[in-house]
Amino acid sequence: MTAYVGIDLHRRRSLAVCLDDGGDRLWWRRFDNSPQMLVEVVSEAGGDVVVVMEATWGWYWAADVLADEGVEVHLAHPLGIKGFENRRVKNDLQDAEMLANLLRLGSLPESWIAPDSIRQLRELVRYRFKVSRLRSGLKSQIHSVLGKEGVIPQLRDLWGPLGAAYLDDIDLAEAYEIRLESLRNLIAIYEHEITELDSWIHRKLRDDAGYQAIQQLNGVGRVHAAVFVAEIGDVTRFPNPRRLCSWAGLTPRLRESDTKTFGSVR
Repeated sequence: MTAYVGIDLHRRRSLAVCLDDGGDRLWWRRFDNSPQMLVEVVSEAGGDVVVVMEATWGWYWAADVLADEGVEVHLAHPLGIKGFENRRVKNDLQDAEMLANLLRLGSLPESWIAPDSIRQLRELVRYRFKVSRLRSGLKSQIHSVLGKEGVIPQLRDLWGPLGAAYLDDIDLAEAYEIRLESLRNLIAIYEHEITELDSWIHRKLRDDAGYQAIQQLNGVGRVHAAVFVAEIGDVTRFPNPRRLCSWAGLTPRLRESDTKTFGSVR
């Protein structure tokens, strides 16, 4: 008999529920998060056990601990579970049991469990994106500060050498001058971090065939190539190009009812 264990994973304490082949609940346990406790709880299900958890906060450690113990682990995609957040009764036990039942019935919308090397690459590629967004916000603040003094720069690139000289010479009221200087210092820090991240990412990927190949496309440089490689991971997990395009949201969606048909691209 196969036992299906659904785990509702949280930051400090999690809940596991075990179902049999027929969907009957055998037991449920709430436990403090630690590798030892996780292994102990799952081992109560016996030898023939499969585990499912949601792709949510901190799932890496739990999936790795169970995989190291030889347990078959499945990862649920949150966006694929219909009605997950809109049930009348929603608690940790119901959530874990729903995951276990979806896995038992073969209806689980799964996420790919990327290997550690891809996860580490994603960590820094995604972090670079966040730092870049923060830098853009600081630049917008500079335009806002200048606007308060009625200054509209005529330069096309305010962030190059000419822009730096322009900002050095500009005359603002004291408060705006202080804020402007602070923003410029913060931008310099972020730019340094982005440069360091770009260097690390390129060193990791410079011998990757996909990373080199995708840069042959017009408009795709190192930054976008790294995003493609990190997010796609092992491209062979897609059986054909159509599946890859569908996963990337590049294929149209179809909504049809009676005589009405709607199509859209995500």
